[in-house]
Amino acid sequence: MAKQKKQPRPKAETPKGFRDYFGAEVSERQQMLSKIAEVYHRYGFDPLETSGVETVEALGKFLPDVDRPNEGVFAFEEDGTWLALRYDMTAPLARVAAQFRNDLPSPYRRYTMGPVWRNEKPGPGRFRQFYQCDADTVGSGSVAADAEICAMLSDCLEAVGIQRGDYVVRVNNRKVLNGVMEVAGLAGDDKAAERGIVLRAIDKMDRLGARGVRDLLGEGRKDESGDFTKGAGLSTGQADKIIAFVQATAGDNTTTINTLKSLTEGSDIGTQGVAELEQIADLLAAQGYGPDRIIIDPSVVRGLGYYTGPVYEAELTFDVQNEKGQTVQFGSVAGGGRYDDLVKRFTGQELPATGVSIGVDRLLAALRATGKLKGEDAGPVIVTVMDRDRMPAHQAMASTLRQAGIRAEVYLGNPKNFGNQLKYADKRRSPVAVIQGSDEADRGVVQLKDLILGAKLAEEATLEEWKSQPAQKEVPLADLVDEVRAMIARHS
Repeated sequence: MAKQKKQPRPKAETPKGFRDYFGAEVSERQQMLSKIAEVYHRYGFDPLETSGVETVEALGKFLPDVDRPNEGVFAFEEDGTWLALRYDMTAPLARVAAQFRNDLPSPYRRYTMGPVWRNEKPGPGRFRQFYQCDADTVGSGSVAADAEICAMLSDCLEAVGIQRGDYVVRVNNRKVLNGVMEVAGLAGDDKAAERGIVLRAIDKMDRLGARGVRDLLGEGRKDESGDFTKGAGLSTGQADKIIAFVQATAGDNTTTINTLKSLTEGSDIGTQGVAELEQIADLLAAQGYGPDRIIIDPSVVRGLGYYTGPVYEAELTFDVQNEKGQTVQFGSVAGGGRYDDLVKRFTGQELPATGVSIGVDRLLAALRATGKLKGEDAGPVIVTVMDRDRMPAHQAMASTLRQAGIRAEVYLGNPKNFGNQLKYADKRRSPVAVIQGSDEADRGVVQLKDLILGAKLAEEATLEEWKSQPAQKEVPLADLVDEVRAMIARHS
């Protein structure tokens, strides 16, 4: 009989472009999202959870024109129908708005939080699965909806701990840029390629400065490595108008808007866009959101190929060190805008909508950079086990602590080696260990070991300090909750 070939053991590794999240990371994300959800809820938005899998038709705008739709999304075929993991939160909203249009209130205001998946090449800090946190108003063409999203975004940043002065919400309008393009002679289908180059050039203003952007608007630019990027081929006059538009931001919104009015003079679409920005600025000012928090900024161009009106981006303005050790501003953590073609693919009718998406991982990184997150959660109190036969008593102590709102667990490994129990407590980042042998039980007391203080004393304390600050104390069993709570509070 032939000997069966031994099957190789599977490798214990995450797929490329994916990662695992442990204790503190998950808790930090949950806490941050909870604070954001409170703001969304306060503004009257309802939560919505959609399926992680959508039909290819619902995600069609993200798919390439090939037989197998596996580029950009994770897709699979079932009974002749192509299904795919959701690419973002907007496409599912479009499907919901069309499918339940007779049941939902209009306008429909929803927020959603959860993972999305993109079948893209992963890189440093770029994963194929990540969290999105969106809020959208569907069914309102009023720019009051856009102003509200901007105010809500400002409130969200402050709710999670970003201080006023450390962020700014920048607002622009697709129509204003279209107007400037029109005045500069770049309207029409035959100028689509030039407009694309102009958009990409404007987006590089922070990195290249006005000189570098002007080169890209003209014949092109050669970088430090010698690589040449072809420009839009604009004349000096055309480039002047684009540069003046990008640099129109002033210290107050009124001055910025007046500059934009002059730059779009003669363009109906541009004039309409400036009027919308002016209305947004007035609505925000009436609520107390001045340029210290929200500003009109024509340099915001990300997503302008997708959005149809106002666009906004939240930028954190404090300095951090990048991977190269350079001091840079933290940058963007959220963006959004108006997109009025939301459900047209499903119903053939336009449905105005506006919304924002917060970059969850980016915002978490910002909170860590500013010290708003500890980076590590305190673990549970560990009730050690001196005698397996006394497990009911140990479980009772843990239950008493839990009922008082204190995280606690009984050690469920092999209790034979007590040192291993304390090593386990250290690995769990436990603040306190509860110890009760038969002698302590007979006397109605427990030993409490302050593990945080003990570790600190072991590292830096002198013998005298060690004696004056005992890390372990005996307390009556009746005082267990109060004494444990006091030990934990000492290090909070």
